[in-house]
Amino acid sequence: MHTIIIMNEQNNTTATSPPPPDYAAFVGLDWGDETHALSLSAAGSTVVERTTLEQTPEALAQWANTLRTLFPNRKIAVALEQARGALLAGLGQYEHIVPFPVNPKSLARFREALHPSRSKDDLVDADLLLELLVKHRDHLRAWQPDTVQTRQLALLNEQRRHFVDHRTGLTNQLLSHLKAIFPQALKLLGADLASRLATDFLKKWPTLQAVQKVKPAVLRQFYYGHNSRSEELITQRLELVKNAVVLTSDPALLAAHSLAIQTLAAQLEALRPFLDQYDEQIAEVFAAHPDAAIFESLPGAGPVLAPRLLTSLGTDRSRFPTPVALSCYSGIAPVTEKSGKTQNWVHVRWSCPKFLRQSWHEFANSSIKFSAWAGLCYQEFRKKMDHHEAIRKLAYKWQRIVWRMWQQRKPYEEARYLATLQKRGHKLFATPAAQPGKSGE
Repeated sequence: MHTIIIMNEQNNTTATSPPPPDYAAFVGLDWGDETHALSLSAAGSTVVERTTLEQTPEALAQWANTLRTLFPNRKIAVALEQARGALLAGLGQYEHIVPFPVNPKSLARFREALHPSRSKDDLVDADLLLELLVKHRDHLRAWQPDTVQTRQLALLNEQRRHFVDHRTGLTNQLLSHLKAIFPQALKLLGADLASRLATDFLKKWPTLQAVQKVKPAVLRQFYYGHNSRSEELITQRLELVKNAVVLTSDPALLAAHSLAIQTLAAQLEALRPFLDQYDEQIAEVFAAHPDAAIFESLPGAGPVLAPRLLTSLGTDRSRFPTPVALSCYSGIAPVTEKSGKTQNWVHVRWSCPKFLRQSWHEFANSSIKFSAWAGLCYQEFRKKMDHHEAIRKLAYKWQRIVWRMWQQRKPYEEARYLATLQKRGHKLFATPAAQPGKSGE
């Protein structure tokens, strides 16, 4: 058996794994929009063959089949500068090719160390990727695709978040235009400018002048038709319309801003049903996932964060051999820097998957309201640090719990965990804690 020593900042773990494959050749592949640069070296040879490859599925298939002919029944290791994308998906369908994704920052720093001028060339990068693969392969990890369900869920989660951020950008633009000519709209529409009520209203009446021409009965009917039926609120809004004073009557401002308001309202309206479809597909895939029960049991995760936490770990239990490995990869564990006589500098981890770190941060923050021990821990942390640092520290504790749940394939039980803390005499639970509420979204 071949022994691998896995090192991390806070913990040393020894794991046993089978010996690595015997690769027939090594390839450094620098991705390009139109062409890829390739540097190939056969095992045991110092000769490097350099060529280019067109960015087409046909060219990729021809190259892969050529390698199969040159090195029959052997594996070929390929280093490339990306963790996911069309090229990696294309290489994944050839069983004789083993991709090794390289962090773009790692390649950039390696390039700068050897070429201080910071000049960039695709063929040079292909050579550097090849060198990393041949000489430093123990620092790289061969790409192992997760299950179809998990990969689909991960993509849906990230794409949904992208469009949610896009919606936020549109609403911020809309708010800016409303403040320029129609600030009263903020009280007439409520806090959510992306709601159906807000977008339908602004498409019809993008200015105060337009609203004041409408009969109160029409406005009342509009609000009723959009499930806003509080008589007190409707009366307040109608009084506001009646007594409001226009901010500007400049026809140039009114024409330009009103068109922008209608445009943004239409974009928000068009985006809404697709976000609903994302929510439906995520819920459907998550419900069918074998690990769903583990993550939906987490207090405060709800239908949005539970699928994101699931995909942050995946289904390969060997991917994170310790909870610290998960904390380091996700960016929740801090980084300690030491330099000469300078005191240790502990700071947040910058190089990490941002969406993954954000998911754990949001979950820890949400859990405060739904988990007794999490709420008490947060209160204790806040006595010594600011909000975000306290949330990261709480997320670090959650990761240790979730990692064990994930390894044992068992759902979370708040009462059982509280009983364990009390049995151990934890200072936060000298007396039995109140039971938490139900999970939120």
